[in-house]
Order: sequence, then structure tokens, then C-alpha cells
Amino acid sequence: MMIATPTSPEIAVGARGIEKVYVTGDTRVTALRGADLEVRSGELVMLVGPSGCGKTSLISIIAGLLRRDSGELAVLGQDPQALTNEQRTSWRLRHIGFVFQQFNLIPTLSIAENVAIPLILQGTDRRTACQRAKEALAEVGLEGRESSGPNLLSGGQQQRVAIARALVNGPSVLVCDEPTSALDGHTGLRIMELVARVGRRPGRAAIIVTHDERIFHLADHIVHMDDGRVDRIERPPSRTHHVAT
Repeated sequence: MMIATPTSPEIAVGARGIEKVYVTGDTRVTALRGADLEVRSGELVMLVGPSGCGKTSLISIIAGLLRRDSGELAVLGQDPQALTNEQRTSWRLRHIGFVFQQFNLIPTLSIAENVAIPLILQGTDRRTACQRAKEALAEVGLEGRESSGPNLLSGGQQQRVAIARALVNGPSVLVCDEPTSALDGHTGLRIMELVARVGRRPGRAAIIVTHDERIFHLADHIVHMDDGRVDRIERPPSRTHHVAT
């Protein structure tokens, strides 16, 4: 697959030949075998494919949560692996919003406090962080629920909190791992419509790992992965153009 130079200004994410092997004792598991991916600013891309094909490994490398073994990567013009651990943490807090498959909300904190965590970790004063957290919660339709604990919310509402937390620092790259896996079809579609709306804002790109074919129509491109590689790229069913690989 031909992709643009990873550091081209219009490319939010440019990856070439990404390889990743997990080693446990004498066991070696190859997760990525030269994966290529390009995501342009303003795009929403969905990664699909069978379980174990490398989707989560790829987005974790893109987000700076996991080190690759080889290949080239530029995210917003930066190779996260070239940074020290401290620099990478700071870079991720400023530029990457990650929505985990499990919501990872802290039950002893209010949802506003949960959303404020990335800002507080960046050094934002608590009052300002909480105000921005309230604004992020309003953006995902949870205005008035700021003081609620996570255990008082439905699964769909908790997912909205997780999305608000990912968006509160104004990231340029939003990454979601199976955001609809724990939701019913109606709630999942509403959540993804929200992600599509905020993920395509100017200067932002979104990468969604999913098995949910009901949301494919919301993507700009569907990236099919298999056996640790990108197999093909296509437009979603509602699109008329095909992207050659």
C-alpha cells in the first residue's frame, strides 16, 4: 500500500512497516508484520479485522502506549518512540485522546473529577480543570450530572464520560478501542455519531477499532487488517468511491 511521507503536514498519522513481537519466556507472538497506515487530518478511520490481527497493538503504538520493534511512525510529525518516557507522557497528555474498551473510571471520584484527571496531570489548577471537565461533559450530553459517581450512570453514559475525558485536553488524535462493545445497538450508534462529530473537527483525526458493522457508515475509510498487516482499505457501504491498495 502506498502512503504519503509520514511527516507530511496533512498527515495526522503516518506509519510504515510497523512490526511488534511479544515475548514471554520461550514464546514469541508476532502481533504486527509490517503494518502501514495513513490517517489524514479531519478523517475518521475504522480498523476492522478478526480478533488477534493486531488492531489494538497498532493503535497502542500510535498513541505512544506501546513500543514498536521496527518500522517508521510519525504522529502529528512526532515519533513518540524518540521521546523519553517523561516526554512521551507529556506529549500523549497534550495530543492524544484514548478511549479504552473498559471505561477505566475511578469509582470514588465524581464524573467531573474523572474527566479532569488529564488536565490535572498536565499541571492545570484544579478549579480550571473541573470547569473544563464540566464543559466537556456538556459536549457529550451529560450537563447537570457532573457530581454523579460513575456507578450511578448507565453503560452508555459511562462511555460518554470516557469520551469526555479523552477530549478534555483538546487532542489532535482521538483513538477508541471497541467503543460500542458493551453497548446495545441504539446506544452504540448514538455514541459513535458523537465520536464522528467531534473526531472530524478541523485539526483532529480519529481512529476507531471496532467489530460493529452497524457503525461502518460513519467512517471515511474502513481499514481491514489480517495477520498483523493492513490487508485493504475501502470506503464504507454508503460511500461510492473505492480506495485502491
